[in-house]
Amino acid sequence: MISYIFRRIGSGIALVAVASFIVFALMLANSEHVARNILGDQASLEQLAAKQAELGLDDPVLVQFLHWLVGAVQGDLGQSWFNAESVSYLLATRIPVTLSLAVGTVIISTLISVVVGVVAALYRGWPDKILQVVSVLGLVFPGFWLALVLVVKVSIDWGLVPATGYTPFGVSVGGWAQSLLLPVFSLAIGAVAGLSQQVRSATIAVLEMDYVRTLRSRGLSEASVLFRHVLRNAAPPTLTVMSLNFIALMSGAVMIERVFALPGLGSIAVEATGVGDIPIVVGAVVVSVIIVVIVNLLIDLVNGWLNPKVRLS
Repeated sequence: MISYIFRRIGSGIALVAVASFIVFALMLANSEHVARNILGDQASLEQLAAKQAELGLDDPVLVQFLHWLVGAVQGDLGQSWFNAESVSYLLATRIPVTLSLAVGTVIISTLISVVVGVVAALYRGWPDKILQVVSVLGLVFPGFWLALVLVVKVSIDWGLVPATGYTPFGVSVGGWAQSLLLPVFSLAIGAVAGLSQQVRSATIAVLEMDYVRTLRSRGLSEASVLFRHVLRNAAPPTLTVMSLNFIALMSGAVMIERVFALPGLGSIAVEATGVGDIPIVVGAVVVSVIIVVIVNLLIDLVNGWLNPKVRLS
């Protein structure tokens, strides 16, 4: 198990390094207008050249990346090119927002998906048909469209919760929950549509195995068979889909953060991309990749605990 953990950590570090370099190189490929964006249209050619040299844009891409990497390993992601603020500080204030949105969506969608998927697998019939219809509708309607509908109906027309803004957890737990209610619901619909189908399929596959019939023939209760054996063996594929959902949520949260004016990683990355603030963009991408790698590592460890064959593959 220890070697398995180290292998996963090593692959995660490699992924972060590769993703960082790719984003860095892509952003630098379009950096010729950065100095103009910073100094304005009235800047002279000499001023533009001086700003380019100040930012290190005259150096080769690999040299710039290595210089950034040395600081990043020490926790210094550089400074914003437009307001000279620390990128690490700016992102640290945004991480809780995006994590609250993504983790909240994963928890809510997983709980709903497990209940709905297991019920559909056990009873088939009309619960299964309802699941199929809901899954199709959840996949058809995009999250940002649903978010706009919720803002108009729930916030503007009914006035139940705020339409935009974010209240930190430390300031008000109730305000924090209200500010995340509609965003989480907007993202959870699509996540439930796919995950509940996976739970249903995995549960049916396990229920049809010979050892389940053997357990029942020995007199074990249905609850014991379901919770101690069926769900445990149906968990690995479900966890895999859940990890994919989390990755999709990290990218899908960008649009939702914009709709609900949430100050998360997605919103600051979009704003920085528009003006060419490379340190913020690269920092936001790296932090997002690190979060995804950590979540996938945790899910892989749970999979390895549930299924020893995974550790040997």
